[in-house]
Amino acid sequence: MTGCTDNEQQNTGEEENASSNNQENKEVEVVAENLDVPWSIEKSQDTFYLTERPGNIVKIENGEVERQSVELKKEIATAAEAGLLGFVLDPDFSETNLAYAYYTYQDSAGQFNRIVTLRLQDNTWIEEDLLLDKIPSGSYHHGGRLKIGPDGKLYATAGDASQEDIAQDQESLGGKILRLNLDGTVPNDNPFSNSYVFSYGHRNPQGMTWSSSGTFYATEHGNSANDEVNKIEKGNNYGWPVIEGRQEQEGMVSPLFTSGTDTTWAPSGMDFYQQKLYVAALRGEAVLEFDLESEEYRQAVSGLGRIRDVLVEEDSLYFISNKTDGRGNPDENDDKLYRMSLSETD
Repeated sequence: MTGCTDNEQQNTGEEENASSNNQENKEVEVVAENLDVPWSIEKSQDTFYLTERPGNIVKIENGEVERQSVELKKEIATAAEAGLLGFVLDPDFSETNLAYAYYTYQDSAGQFNRIVTLRLQDNTWIEEDLLLDKIPSGSYHHGGRLKIGPDGKLYATAGDASQEDIAQDQESLGGKILRLNLDGTVPNDNPFSNSYVFSYGHRNPQGMTWSSSGTFYATEHGNSANDEVNKIEKGNNYGWPVIEGRQEQEGMVSPLFTSGTDTTWAPSGMDFYQQKLYVAALRGEAVLEFDLESEEYRQAVSGLGRIRDVLVEEDSLYFISNKTDGRGNPDENDDKLYRMSLSETD
């Protein structure tokens, strides 16, 4: 592997033309604008909370944007793709004011990722407990997505930190999907004894979701195209760097969907709605809709630039652009949080 990024900028495959498919979009409304490299979307009742990579959490309520400060115990790293990344609200957030966050930091020991709890106090998020530290980090490939699964466990995606061999090393936290109890301990039903590792052989996974029946899915950036949407099962090996895309090998799992060698998605956040997966695409500059029944996909949203994360609530699809991350071409008032109805009657 060359020293490439998570294929957000260096893949040169034949891409779909997002702007030419803009007629696919239903009516899209802007919920908020002037965001600074937003990364994760969370929602509590009618209030949104978005992380921004430089180290803020944005509260959006009734269209008003309030940038809340975050007091972390480590200094946020400024490496490419790094910063304040994954974020998920506690199931009892309205009572606890608690959330979980994933961020990249640098200190005298090096550069790493960590998972912590944050408590909201007087419009400031304060780091409280360290749940997991020393997740590998490098020039690129930090992973960073956090989700609470239907089993009540905390899941995290960890990239290979540009060291591809660690993805196959079950002793390393890099190139994995990790599973934690909410207090940071190892669940006793994880597939490997006394290990946070839930699945391995990942390059740079950045999206996770579950279907209504509990099936687990994740997105992953390929090396040179070959982006993936995988069905995740505990203990499975997803092949990187031995296989990728449509390649197969005994004991390794090939993806449900792949962009193949000629197309690049650079898939990030994802969500599930009515037997379809909605995936944010950075290089693809779209929200992609994967139909799990027909096994086909299309662009549900295009022409709005790089898309980092999506959130489906009821019949609404929310998504954030990422043109201010240094790889896009920002327009006035970028980046933005958008909403689009998924209802057939709209």
